[in-house]
Amino acid sequence: MDPEPETHGWLRRLTRRLAPAGGGGGLGLPPVFTPRRTPVFTADFTSTTQWVAGRSWAYPDGGPVNPGDNKLDHLTADPAYSRSGTFRATLRPDGNWDAGLLTTEGSDEGFEVRTGDVLEARVRLPEEIGAWPAIWTWRDGGQEIDVFEYHPDHPDLLELSNHVREAHRYLRDPTVHPGAWLDLKVEFGRRSVVWWVNGLRVYSDGRGVGRGWHAYLIVNLSVSAGRYHPAPGPDLTEMSYEVSQLRVHRA
Repeated sequence: MDPEPETHGWLRRLTRRLAPAGGGGGLGLPPVFTPRRTPVFTADFTSTTQWVAGRSWAYPDGGPVNPGDNKLDHLTADPAYSRSGTFRATLRPDGNWDAGLLTTEGSDEGFEVRTGDVLEARVRLPEEIGAWPAIWTWRDGGQEIDVFEYHPDHPDLLELSNHVREAHRYLRDPTVHPGAWLDLKVEFGRRSVVWWVNGLRVYSDGRGVGRGWHAYLIVNLSVSAGRYHPAPGPDLTEMSYEVSQLRVHRA
């Protein structure tokens, strides 16, 4: 028999690559591929073109304080409080806390997440009572999606919230505890915002953000003032949490 024509051999090899895993005979259908997503933002917290430190229009007049939101924060641009990826807060003589916050709002790059983007982050949760870490979005007085919020007085609970179309979940999980490292992922879907924790899909809100949504990123450590969660104890003077990685992918 003549050797297999090269054209036929190429088609056969292509068919084998497209066949569903496990075979099963017959022609089969090619697998369904998820869209390839391109990293469009990789956080460099040291970058002054990516991030603005110590002020945010999510706070009255851009800060530095926000007592109406039950926070003891006094935002500071001191790089020791945020630029290493370790977000710190320290007690001030006036009873407020110097606290680290970074936002893309007002930066030279002005990066915004938008509908369809996927954000991934790796965080180490704080251990100190009164600590209130968060990664969230904000623009023009709203557009807030909370990638996560955490309070160590509820040690196994993460708060996952869509304030654009009002949906939330209080996630309790044994992998969530003070000092734990967590891998977080959020897809800002048009019809549903979806959260993953440590690779497991934990919440799909069925509400989404709509077609034209976009917002800036905020990463910060707040300090609770005691109305909803306990304020720090009298002997506590410092707290921190860490964000070792944050990136955004776009289809």
